[in-house]
Amino acid sequence: MHRAQPTVYDPIRFCIFTTIALIAWAFGPPFAVTLMSGLGLVAYAQAWRQGLRQSKCFLRDPRLVMAYLGIAFVLGIGFTIRNVAQLWG
Repeated sequence: MHRAQPTVYDPIRFCIFTTIALIAWAFGPPFAVTLMSGLGLVAYAQAWRQGLRQSKCFLRDPRLVMAYLGIAFVLGIGFTIRNVAQLWG
């Protein structure tokens, strides 16, 4: 018989966070805010549709979390555009 391999912790979060940090370093903080808030907004919207009604986030209500992420997303886009315009102008 073949024994099942023991489950080994995969520290993938460190890989993900390092990738995000490199993106932030390369493109600037507003781009990183736009990227992360956009991903979070999509994830919370999907979770809301699947029935999530209370989040572990400080804001608790997923609708408040989505509003927060939406505001961060819009601000991130605005500041990213401003930074790119300054580089080209």
